Amino acid sequence: MLPESEPSSWRVEPLARHHDRAAFSCGNDSLDHYLKEQAGQDMRRRVAAPFVLVSTHPNIILGYYTLSSFGIDLGDLPLDVAKKLPAYPVVPVTLLGRLAVDQRYREQALGEFLLLNALHRAYAQSSQIAAAAVVDAIDDPARRFYQHFDFLPFPDKPNRLFLPMKTIADLFRDS
Repeated sequence: MLPESEPSSWRVEPLARHHDRAAFSCGNDSLDHYLKEQAGQDMRRRVAAPFVLVSTHPNIILGYYTLSSFGIDLGDLPLDVAKKLPAYPVVPVTLLGRLAVDQRYREQALGEFLLLNALHRAYAQSSQIAAAAVVDAIDDPARRFYQHFDFLPFPDKPNRLFLPMKTIADLFRDS
């Protein structure tokens, strides 16, 4: 295992051909399969933007996430959130579709690092392309992970969670 204890050596970059996707294993077949078989196609088709976390060995993927544009019905949001938004039928959001960390690099806060990187990326783009942030949690542990960071569940879809851009902006106000 590589020594990955220094966050300053971590960097997130768009998925590219030189990244070793075959060696990645987060322990979830669906997330592993996506990175190995589908992420490159989604990137080329511009339906998702996969980003990978690398360190001093730039070919080795420590983790990844995907971002894409998405729209949600205003009525699907929690009522207290919907009341604060304009009465548009569809609200633009940035979907954090997938987030995974290789099993070999767990217990190093890489998931938190990737989440904050994704939120910062969504925040930076929101001034040019308005959006809030939504995630689709793959399972209950993932849902709890996002709720720990104040994501709010949709009333009828507990594994779809929402974080208002104002909350994200507050995270990065001084950056």
